Amino acid sequence: MTVLDQITAAIGAAHVLTGADAAPYGKDWTGAYTSIPLAVLRPANTAEVASVLKIANETKTPVVPASGRTGLTGATLAEGALMLSVERLNDISEINVAGRTATVGAGVILSNLHDAADVHDLIFPLTLGARGSAMIGGLLSTNAGGSNVVRYGSTKGLCLGLEVVMADGRIMNLMSALHKDNSGLDLRNLVIGAEGTLGVITAAVLKLRPKPKAYATAMVAVPALPDALALLHRLQDETGGGVEAFEYMPRSYIDKHKQLFPNTQPPFAESYDVNIMIEVAATQNKDAIPGPDGSLPVVSSLEEILGGMLEDGTVLDAVIAQNEAQRRDIWKRREDAGEVAFFGGVFVNTDVAVPLDKVEVFEKALTPRIKAIDPDASEVIVAHLGDGNIHHTSYISRNDPAVMDALVEAVEDVVQELGGSFSAEHGIGVSKLETMKRRKDPVALDAMRAIKAALDPNNILNPGKVIPSA
Repeated sequence: MTVLDQITAAIGAAHVLTGADAAPYGKDWTGAYTSIPLAVLRPANTAEVASVLKIANETKTPVVPASGRTGLTGATLAEGALMLSVERLNDISEINVAGRTATVGAGVILSNLHDAADVHDLIFPLTLGARGSAMIGGLLSTNAGGSNVVRYGSTKGLCLGLEVVMADGRIMNLMSALHKDNSGLDLRNLVIGAEGTLGVITAAVLKLRPKPKAYATAMVAVPALPDALALLHRLQDETGGGVEAFEYMPRSYIDKHKQLFPNTQPPFAESYDVNIMIEVAATQNKDAIPGPDGSLPVVSSLEEILGGMLEDGTVLDAVIAQNEAQRRDIWKRREDAGEVAFFGGVFVNTDVAVPLDKVEVFEKALTPRIKAIDPDASEVIVAHLGDGNIHHTSYISRNDPAVMDALVEAVEDVVQELGGSFSAEHGIGVSKLETMKRRKDPVALDAMRAIKAALDPNNILNPGKVIPSA
């Protein structure tokens, strides 16, 4: 029997896709990474995933795990490999209201988990623009961040337990709902962020949080980024850490957004260099019960803070959402970032992190280096300013691989000088393998290779991703 014959016997012919049926899976959201998988496999449960990996390991056939394929780094490139889609592992088996946890399959779409938690006045606080298609398995495999990291942390901090199928088909059960478990090596966090190179995540126990009772959402213009940080710290102090999102959209981003979405209203009547989206959430009744005039205390508090800063000149302009429709319009401008970054010709897109007070330094240091490489290049930045994560895109004048490589290295240089990271939340995939070779500590790379070899000696799990060859 061939490999596909064996797998067909294990999971059924209807869920072993080849040819035209498999073709749509060979392209990710970006369209930049295309491949022709040997077959696309759609197992129904963990036992079927285990059967697939056992067969693949015995025949030394590469397997590329895939979820919603919304990544930006080519991590699901599967040329000639078996693509293992977790889309049918989509059960939300439990919402534990008392324990504030959700037990879910790896194929659960993020927005579906949001809806399931909302029924119980709870939230799973991870949010990002691709929430309507991104799946839990992929979010865990890349340790996704999103816009609410400033309050709730990244995906790793929202996960209590995992179920993982190892390369040889054995099932590792780490499905604990414990908040403390110091029993040996932290294998859960080893698998999270490994992009399917160490095992296939099939289920997880996730933390839920109480649903905020009210929001205060605003667009604010400030003279410079240090003023934005002062505003962030003041809001955190006065709200007890209630800031859920603090997003930086400079003039270049606002202009490009308007170009791409001409029917949308700009955030302000005037144009400003530094524009910040703020969302503060109220979890206590005292901040969420309307006053006699119908105003929400959390909104009134934000108005008071911004009013004082308008008077002293540390805020130039502010618009606060007065209803849910206006709040969604503010959020949409930020969540359109993927379309904005990937619109406009030849570009180099990077995802980096620097200390909070170094975002402005990053901008000022990088621009002249980009112009030295390509005088006709332009830039767009959008940043999760609350956690120092910058998405920087350079639009270059010609499709020249040497120019593109030089721009990537220029970004790497500035990030390294500032003590930052060349990968904040998008993962490594294939697009950052060369950066890993150049910038990652060599001892750390050797440790990664040793772990990979120990857990996947036949190198069948997402080979050629994340960890560069020696």
